[in-house]
Amino acid sequence: MERKKAIVTGASRGIGRGIALCLAREGYDLAVSYATQEESAVSLAKEAEERYGVRCHYFQASLEQPGEGVKLFERCAEALGGVDLLVNNAGVTRFENLLDLTPETFHLLVELDFKNYILMMQAAARHMVEHRVRGSLINITSSRGERAYPGDFLYGGLKAGLNRAIQSIALDLAPYGIRVNNVAPGATRVREKGELQQGDGMDFWEELGARIPLERAGVPEDIGEAVAFLASERAGYITGITLRVDGGLILPGMPEHLEETAAPEGWGRTESAFAKEVLETDN
Repeated sequence: MERKKAIVTGASRGIGRGIALCLAREGYDLAVSYATQEESAVSLAKEAEERYGVRCHYFQASLEQPGEGVKLFERCAEALGGVDLLVNNAGVTRFENLLDLTPETFHLLVELDFKNYILMMQAAARHMVEHRVRGSLINITSSRGERAYPGDFLYGGLKAGLNRAIQSIALDLAPYGIRVNNVAPGATRVREKGELQQGDGMDFWEELGARIPLERAGVPEDIGEAVAFLASERAGYITGITLRVDGGLILPGMPEHLEETAAPEGWGRTESAFAKEVLETDN
């Protein structure tokens, strides 16, 4: 049986790499893009091919440049011999107060984090309609599309815009059997341990993870598993959703406990008398 074919943008490291490897495990031939990390892209391709026996092509693309996304799609589709799945992952995170926003930041985020996603979805959808492919489009957004933080009005606003946009796009493409969904990561370890540390040497992600309801930061494979599921036939009746994968990060509201004995997570954990009794009995 012919293997399915997927494009993953921004896959040389971090979340994109996790997505690409999960899809390779599921048997997809891949075409991935990178902006500057060619060595990492070569490493990814080698790992995907050696571990899972799939083909993995890699292409450099500066997707913030007008027209580059569509050119990339055409190169990937030609190399793969078709496309069943597009994963828009490449993006950049910038936080600026409204009072400090520069035209350069505004242009970069709009072009890369929103416009390129839309135009690549259009290119992929046209390809799928033309070739009668009942395919899937998946975008990586962010939990910041649902929860506001200081300084993220532009980044979070664009992610929120994508969350809303795909609802209408899903309706546009449903008659052709094309499903459209988003995955919204929360705090995800996108650098190797030690690359981001606090001044006291503590691992940043471990410290942050303790404040998340499921008590750990996410890893790229968490996002990859969500993408693999949404792209599969198991999710064949799902379209137009944004699946948040954040360990419960944004579920709590404002902290309600101000006492010194309050939980260090800030939002405060409730204690179950039932659970306490059961756990003490086990001990």
